[in-house]
Amino acid sequence: MRGVFKGAIPAAYTAPGRQAVRVTLAAVTCFYVFRYALGMPVAATYGLFAAVAVGGLSKIPGSGRQRATTGLCLLPVCLLLVVLGTYLSVRTWSAVAGMLVIGFALAFSAVGGPREAGAAPGLQLLYILPSFPPYDPASLPERLLGTTAGLLLFAAAEVLVLPAPGAPPYRERVAHAAGVAADCAARLTRPPYALTPAEVRTAAEAGHALRPLTVPEAERPAGPGVRDRALTHVGLATRTLLSRLAQPPAPPCAGAGPEPTAVVRAVAGLATATAACLRGGPSPGAEYEELSAARQRLVGAPVADARTAAAPESAFDAHPVTPAVLRRQAAALEIADAALAMSTAADLAVHGRHASVRVAPGRFWYATTSAPLLWWHRLEGHAGRRSVCFQNAVRIALALTAARLVAGVDTLPHGFWAMLATLTLTRTTTEETRSTVRRALAGTVVGALATAGLLVVAGTDSPVYAAFLPLWMLIAFTVGPVKGVGWAQGMFTVVVALVFAQLEPSTWQLAEFRLLDVLVGSAIGMVFGLVAWPRGAHNELRFAAAQLLRGAAEIVVATSASVTGGGTAGASPGEAGHRSLRRAVILAESAYAQYQSEPAPYGPRAHGTAPRGVDWQATLMAGHHTLWGSERLLDPPPGPLRPEVATTLGALGDRVAGRMLLVSAALDPGGDTPTAPVPHLTPDHAAFSTEPPGAPRRYYATVSWLESLMTDLSRIARDGSTAELPPDP
Repeated sequence: MRGVFKGAIPAAYTAPGRQAVRVTLAAVTCFYVFRYALGMPVAATYGLFAAVAVGGLSKIPGSGRQRATTGLCLLPVCLLLVVLGTYLSVRTWSAVAGMLVIGFALAFSAVGGPREAGAAPGLQLLYILPSFPPYDPASLPERLLGTTAGLLLFAAAEVLVLPAPGAPPYRERVAHAAGVAADCAARLTRPPYALTPAEVRTAAEAGHALRPLTVPEAERPAGPGVRDRALTHVGLATRTLLSRLAQPPAPPCAGAGPEPTAVVRAVAGLATATAACLRGGPSPGAEYEELSAARQRLVGAPVADARTAAAPESAFDAHPVTPAVLRRQAAALEIADAALAMSTAADLAVHGRHASVRVAPGRFWYATTSAPLLWWHRLEGHAGRRSVCFQNAVRIALALTAARLVAGVDTLPHGFWAMLATLTLTRTTTEETRSTVRRALAGTVVGALATAGLLVVAGTDSPVYAAFLPLWMLIAFTVGPVKGVGWAQGMFTVVVALVFAQLEPSTWQLAEFRLLDVLVGSAIGMVFGLVAWPRGAHNELRFAAAQLLRGAAEIVVATSASVTGGGTAGASPGEAGHRSLRRAVILAESAYAQYQSEPAPYGPRAHGTAPRGVDWQATLMAGHHTLWGSERLLDPPPGPLRPEVATTLGALGDRVAGRMLLVSAALDPGGDTPTAPVPHLTPDHAAFSTEPPGAPRRYYATVSWLESLMTDLSRIARDGSTAELPPDP
């Protein structure tokens, strides 16, 4: 059956066609059983719209089984919304107040991840439906029965009827990347102690496959829970590890003392164990301890050096050695740190709070935090006017509230359609809303004319509408998603006419009411699209990226001062600085996710080309690397450096921070030069190759971190589609 169905329509219609079959089967079956077999028109209406809301209006990502599971989990929420809508609709003021509060809450639930964001429009519809006549709380049991039946039939259809295939899980992607990292690390332990160009390309491609935009929405670990946060963390750590392995330490220096080969070999073993853990194997506890021990031996191994052997500056910096060896050791420690973070996050992602790997405080703060508190952290992080999730929730809540007020005060006929038009046509930018409304109105006019003709010809003959409904619904839900909003609105106009004509006698004026309601709803959507953050995520992304780099610059300066001054409390960035940068990263990531979905002139989808000029992913990675490096260098607190070493390191920290502020100023839309191009920075490796006499390990570890940040900054002014792939050596 799949082969016949797939070959019967063009490839672009295959997925929408399958979804249309499932939605139509669930909705029509529920409608016909309740309307004609059981004589329950209210239950028939709610059953049909429940299936259409969750299966058609909602865009829940994932396979058929994943969507069915999401639909079943939403069943209690859907029933609660029907109850609230039924009782609040008896008075206009309570219906309007309820629409404001519940509309905002449902839209703001998008902060929970792609599934919550995809389900929100359908949930809005299930609250809107009982908010209009007949205001009959006595019919609530029948409404709940229809809603339950519609959702259960939808879930069954998703699993049993042409089920959508699932994508490889994100854990498998990360496991593959960890396996590539293991191969790269093993290769660095053998002559010539470097990767071939083909291996560098393989590592870059494995890291690129972990970028959020290359991962299907259903598999993106975007939720606030421990496992999702840890899976996000392991993806970032694995990308960092692959990047570090692609720029390996210099070859071993014969006779120079302890070499990091044992550390890199332990990294290969830990990466292999991490890949096995992500595929369902045991925790990589033993390999984690092995790498930790190898790292500690490298840090504390004594090697004679006539210049400074008599005065070690801290436990971390004891027994300094030659600059060449120290640089190699610093690079190996960077690799080890990324591998340890990767394995810890992987164990948390698989086993949750039962992970056996030791969890370091700070970086993995979420590991011991309760689920309600993690949700509170997510909501609090987006509770501000700079969050695009907050902006979207305010915009849609105000638009729906205005539509409900107009429908209630003016007794708009079939006002439900006006609110549905507001819900489906309001966009995040003025230009997109205007374009959407223009096409939707054109489609609605055509659909209204077709509806009027159908109603005139068929009159009150319900069997005609009953026979025509399944076929037209199947066509509408297949063609609409492919052809666009104009076709969708026009064909859905006929669908609702076919439904309501079976519930009560209808005339050609039903088409007139539909056109009027869509006009009112789209006008309200345009107004609020114009007055409520009309530029969408464009400005917020630039502002969030600018804030991120400013916060990163402050942490770079504070961390450098803390390292040079011996970890003094006044110089350390502290948890407050780290928390502020984490929030800036969260806001930038959410703005970037929305920005990718917005068309021209503000979004990247301009004339079918990808955005050029700024690699936003490189900006986000600079924020993550700033956090991780700062936490690693300040644990344990370092000892003071000699004045000449401290001066050199402080100058390097100021240099990197200055470059961050330079890029930040170019990105900031509210700055003095908001249209300034982002400078294309080139890493000045010569500045980082300075070797002051007596420089300890801590110096080289900090220099390695600062140099990696400069590499991140150099990638910002590039084409975002290729910035992840470094050139072949």
